[in-house]
Amino acid sequence: MSTPTEIIDTSAVSGRQILIIILCLLFNMVDGFDITAMAIVAQSVGQELSLSAEKLGWIFSMALAGMMAGAMLLAPLSDVFGRRKMIISSLVLVGSSIVLTANATSLTGFMLLRFISGLGAGCLLATQATLASEYSPERFRTLAVSAVTAGYPIGAMMTSVVAAYLIPEYGWRGMFWFGGVMTLLMACVAFFLIPESLKFLITKRSPDTLEIVNQQLAAIGKPLATSLPETTQTINDSATTGLLSNVATLLSPEQRRTTILLWFAFFLSFATLYVLMSWIPKMIEDSGYDFSIGRDAFFLFNLGGVIGIFLMGAMSTRCRLSILLSILLIGSAAGMVIFALISVELSILMLIIFLIGLLQQGGFTGLYAAATKSYPTEIRATGVGWCIGLGRSGAVFGPTAAGYLMVAGSDMSEIFLVFAIPMLAAGVIAYFLKID
Repeated sequence: MSTPTEIIDTSAVSGRQILIIILCLLFNMVDGFDITAMAIVAQSVGQELSLSAEKLGWIFSMALAGMMAGAMLLAPLSDVFGRRKMIISSLVLVGSSIVLTANATSLTGFMLLRFISGLGAGCLLATQATLASEYSPERFRTLAVSAVTAGYPIGAMMTSVVAAYLIPEYGWRGMFWFGGVMTLLMACVAFFLIPESLKFLITKRSPDTLEIVNQQLAAIGKPLATSLPETTQTINDSATTGLLSNVATLLSPEQRRTTILLWFAFFLSFATLYVLMSWIPKMIEDSGYDFSIGRDAFFLFNLGGVIGIFLMGAMSTRCRLSILLSILLIGSAAGMVIFALISVELSILMLIIFLIGLLQQGGFTGLYAAATKSYPTEIRATGVGWCIGLGRSGAVFGPTAAGYLMVAGSDMSEIFLVFAIPMLAAGVIAYFLKID
């Protein structure tokens, strides 16, 4: 007797499983491109629309507020309607709003479109991480989620490269045209190549579930299942009822401690990460360096992030996840303090930014993996979505607070010192998660 879960966990990883993870990585890349493109073009948008740093902060925060709402309200719907449907819908929503952003002419329009784009991105981040984890064997689950999450900083790196070619020729609007079209193309790819989650189908439970599951197993090159695993909960077809029930389960006695710790860790790490993701180019420029230096610093921060994410994924197969997270997050806080306090040549500062990106984004990605490991299939997308969603409140707070600090006269060193504190606290909390 073999169940689909046993087949996935015990058999070799097939090419089709790898393809699913790569596709989720690519979808995350276009999200990373969209969100971080704003950081690259902030100076140009501010000049054209006559916007101060604090108003640019509102634009950053609206996108992140949308991501918060999308993760908390839309991502849980994948526990009701399926991962595949929500991934495709999210890509269409993000792509359409980015194309419209290319034609924005006012602060209000900009903020509204960035919020809508964030809605789709927030849903996508949680849903595709969940899908990747459910198509991965237990021993490689953290690595798979890490690979998918790496798409975000890779997309951010791509932003820097694409900007060098598009902005001189087409201005900041060309960046959004490019990002929107690429995202809509990814929606087409998802429609033809992304399958439904096996674990979702099993939990959904219809009379022909075994037949449908075996079709999916055959498609990814696996032997057929002879039975379905026992399940104590089925998915409610009512979106409202299913969402409310799943959210309540997150705070049940069995899940409450882990849920609260994850929420705080996500909030604190998001606050710091998105200050750097949003403001590094402008802070570098405001410190007297050329636009190209700010762009290069942003590239190095995200290059470090990509390396840190895969390093964390590889190390997670040998180390306890919560301890590894704690080391990476506390290490990034220490790097920010060093960056703020030392006075050295530009090349050394760039190296430190690279290392901060490596440690910070490696640790941050580990939180995604911790969330997917902490919740059962029935509420996994809801659990991950609410971790990301409440974490996004930190992402809304951080860039906005940094914008006001800059208007008040705080320099780059002071901002790095201030936001090293929440990252340090996130590292301490991660230690107490006790997740293998």
